[in-house]
Amino acid sequence: MESLQNKHSEDINGLKKPPRIPPIEKPRSLKLKMIYWYTRRLFGKIITPMKVQYARFPEGLGLSKEIIKTQDKFTLEPKLKYVIKVYVATINGCAFCMDIGKAQARGEKIDAEVFDQLLRFEESNRFTDAEKAALRYIEEATRSKQVSDAVFGQLEKHFSEREIIQITMLNAIENFYNLMNAPLNIQSDEFCRS
Repeated sequence: MESLQNKHSEDINGLKKPPRIPPIEKPRSLKLKMIYWYTRRLFGKIITPMKVQYARFPEGLGLSKEIIKTQDKFTLEPKLKYVIKVYVATINGCAFCMDIGKAQARGEKIDAEVFDQLLRFEESNRFTDAEKAALRYIEEATRSKQVSDAVFGQLEKHFSEREIIQITMLNAIENFYNLMNAPLNIQSDEFCRS
């Protein structure tokens, strides 16, 4: 999966490709200047999706704001939320989302080594049976948009109906963000640079 992401994000010389639509570094409107200020305060920099997407269509920020408010109500364990987000982003080859997901997880004191095990989660002892069931579920849903009865049955053994809805919604949200960033070649903002 890493090679798929690299195939799309690097040119033939191995250099990082720029976004397909150039970032707007200095917005003209007062509203966008204020949004840029707030984003810099929140993240320490203006994130690339802001400069590429929302600078051209600020109305889209309302949707992101509602998504964030909804996610704040999720009752899933923080580790599970972040492994789902990063795993979906990995499947979809969204470097920006992998990076910011790992950075947010670090802020929640989640051991970064868990993300190194995601591509081998089935064999890893870093994941509980419940987490493995959730990862199987979101992987199958992300790849085929459907899930087998067997995979769903395993998920039901570990999670309540409310939690299953939250896992499903979190998967859909992450796929949404991945589909906003990856096709526009929005790469990592290097929040997790060592």
